[in-house]
Amino acid sequence: MATSISPLAHVDPEAKIGNNVTIHPFAFIDKNVEIGDGCEIMSYTSIIRGTRMGTDNKVYQGSIIGADPQDFRWKGEETYCYIGNRNVIREHVIINRGIASEGGTRIGNESFIMAESHIGHDSHLKDHCVIGNGVTIAGDTEVGECTILSSGAMLHENSRVGDWVLIKGGCRIAGNVPPYIIMAHNPASYFGVNAVILRKGGYTEDEIDDIAKAYRHIYQTGTSVFNALRRIEADVKPGKVRNGITEFINDVNLKIVAIPRDLE
Repeated sequence: MATSISPLAHVDPEAKIGNNVTIHPFAFIDKNVEIGDGCEIMSYTSIIRGTRMGTDNKVYQGSIIGADPQDFRWKGEETYCYIGNRNVIREHVIINRGIASEGGTRIGNESFIMAESHIGHDSHLKDHCVIGNGVTIAGDTEVGECTILSSGAMLHENSRVGDWVLIKGGCRIAGNVPPYIIMAHNPASYFGVNAVILRKGGYTEDEIDDIAKAYRHIYQTGTSVFNALRRIEADVKPGKVRNGITEFINDVNLKIVAIPRDLE
């Protein structure tokens, strides 16, 4: 199928449009935009300068991709928003581009971003994520692969969420959430291992048992995170899941959500 651009859409002459792209009436494609093959841009969507979009993405009505960053540190510099491949971006989503010419906001591949969610400047959303309706993701955050942020969840600036995490609806996260777990309530608290999703993702029962054992040391013994890591190394056999947990926690200097400060 050839590229189809409605005469009622605005496509800047400087924009680079791939093959088999469909741009519907009243879409706005700014200058300095690249849209890869097979994308579909629905009506009343705006793709703003500095956006680099991969292949086979579908962006629904009213979304703004690459919007100006909402940060006083941005002074009008040329900055970027990178969208990977095969993402679905539903109605009225706003994704801000970065505040500096290097880095930028980055959305990976094959994620589903639901209506009226907002992803702030310089955030990094890895592959295969689900972002629920009305989720708010502030700037300079990271969301790991195969992670679900349920509707109305809020991720504060400079927070980091590991791989295969489920954040329950309406939960506010201000900090770092290690991989493979469920977080719920406000204030946010540990709600168990994300076992159902992990099984669907091919994790074995032994791996899920190792994850549960590791997090009992972290969240259910009342010891410090430092001591919990030592116990995990003694009690859980080496492997992908143990390394994923310990490496994440060490990377964030032992500071994880739902641990009292005197136990960090």
